[in-house]
Amino acid sequence: MTDQSPSYHYAVIGRALRIIDEAGPGLSLEELASRMDMSPAHFQRVFSQWVGISPKRYQQYLTLDHARRLLAERFTTLETALSTGLSGTGRLHDLFLTWEAMTPGDFAKGGEGLLMRWGWFESPFGPAIVMGTDKGICGIGFAAETGPDPAFDDLARRWPKATLVEDPALLRPWVTAAFGTDPQVDTPLHLIGAPFQIKVWEALMRIPTGHVTTYSEIAGTIGNPKAVRAVGTAVGRNPISFLIPCHRAIRRDGSLGGYHWGLPVKRAILAWESARTGL
Repeated sequence: MTDQSPSYHYAVIGRALRIIDEAGPGLSLEELASRMDMSPAHFQRVFSQWVGISPKRYQQYLTLDHARRLLAERFTTLETALSTGLSGTGRLHDLFLTWEAMTPGDFAKGGEGLLMRWGWFESPFGPAIVMGTDKGICGIGFAAETGPDPAFDDLARRWPKATLVEDPALLRPWVTAAFGTDPQVDTPLHLIGAPFQIKVWEALMRIPTGHVTTYSEIAGTIGNPKAVRAVGTAVGRNPISFLIPCHRAIRRDGSLGGYHWGLPVKRAILAWESARTGL
């Protein structure tokens, strides 16, 4: 794996995350690079290639209070986002998303009759398992923290009666668009879930890049203000990570809450987005 690989860059960031968690954000570039067994110049270059800002600046995004600052400064009221056109049909992650939801009756069949392609791809956040139907991407999972087999099994179990075929070539144009390397290509999504889950996922897609919202805000937006716990469960069951941005949902007190693919991945995604939007 070369230095140009997004997964290589995320592996470096993941190690740095753990070091910063243990030592705090006050490490100098030289100290941090030494703990990474890299020269300061090489470490700086990898950071610049991956996120476009200095390691010192990025450390500020990785600190535990970053989400609290986002909540204070970049909290998104979803009703406002909807009224201003910030929805899944608008521009998100520098690409266009379109989606189609499976009917409740089809969802209840557990994927029976669906031909689902899958493949492994490199992403800015480590190896990604991607699954899709002929209508679009229906699953993205990250294996950096869980390992490849658990990540694959996690997605496959969601549609136990679907026919799974390894076919990365079909998915590749959608995946390259999804991770920003081909922003001119639409990324179609095929939402497969219960009606309540789909409402929550649609609300997540209204959160602009670099912003966050709360589980209670989502519950109010979908007309169930008391269903905060159920919203949290639906967020956690989101099968299309990153594109349906469940990482942007945090707790009301500013803590991150959980993340299905590991909190280091969630914090890295939030930091990556913040750096790219200048927030």
